[in-house]
Amino acid sequence: MIRRNRDAKFVIYQVLYIFVITVLALKGAEINLGEVVKKENVVEKSVRDSLMGVVDSLSQLGLKFNIEIDTNVYQENIILKKKLTKLNTQVASLSNKVKEIPKSKDKKTKVNSKLPSPFSTNQSFLQFASNTAENKGDFNVTVIDPVSKQIIAKINPKQKIDFELSDQKEVLLKYGDQQERIKVKKNLPPEIEIEKATSKMDKLDIYVKQLQRTTCFNVKIKDERPEQIKITHSGPISVTGPRKDNKGFLVYNVSLKLAMNEDKFNDWADRNDHLVDSDGRYKTNFFFTAFDTKSKQKVEVGETFYFTEFSK
Repeated sequence: MIRRNRDAKFVIYQVLYIFVITVLALKGAEINLGEVVKKENVVEKSVRDSLMGVVDSLSQLGLKFNIEIDTNVYQENIILKKKLTKLNTQVASLSNKVKEIPKSKDKKTKVNSKLPSPFSTNQSFLQFASNTAENKGDFNVTVIDPVSKQIIAKINPKQKIDFELSDQKEVLLKYGDQQERIKVKKNLPPEIEIEKATSKMDKLDIYVKQLQRTTCFNVKIKDERPEQIKITHSGPISVTGPRKDNKGFLVYNVSLKLAMNEDKFNDWADRNDHLVDSDGRYKTNFFFTAFDTKSKQKVEVGETFYFTEFSK
């Protein structure tokens, strides 16, 4: 008897399961609340007849059961469908806003990002001179004359090279997808400064022999590229140097070189008696010339020795 009841319950559960599935199919329930298939094609006649046979068999066994369909289900589905429709509208609106965002925004930002200059901030270039540049960047750098469009130099990353400039007022640098202009300084003429280094010529009696043993003048040559300056001098002088001072300028020491003895001095005085000033002193000049071999600029400066006798 117990086994028979269990078999009956098992059959009941199976029938209930099949019935619920059939009801759902009849109502066409789906995730979007639409019908899965047309109602007339949901349950075939043979299936329905089989179900009715099973129900009749259970009734003969004395088993009774009722299945009620909640009439509010359709109404609830309508409410849920409205909520889903509203949600779909919001999603569609959000999708449109996403589409409005320019796709090239990231690329544009990348293009506009400025690369650091490949040269040091204190990098400068000079006209008519040899210039040194070090590429500290990660891109090849091309130095171009913006007027003639000619390439002046190409510098690989982390490389230092020398290149020549002539009369360019600026150069164009190209690196990566960017370009930069750098001003070129004007090459000024060299400067010559002559300073007196002794007070022996301030006396009434000035002796040639002493001036020939003493540094009488210091001559300083100033230029941004002293290595390309050719220095020449003229006059009865003895010159030592050059040496560089703490600013890198060239310094020469100048002494008089007029006569080795008194006889030589007297011969010189006889030939140059027109070189006596109003104070009765002899005078002779010397000159220093600085010539820039690249800019072709030339400067000449002179100074004067004064003396009265060869020696005491």
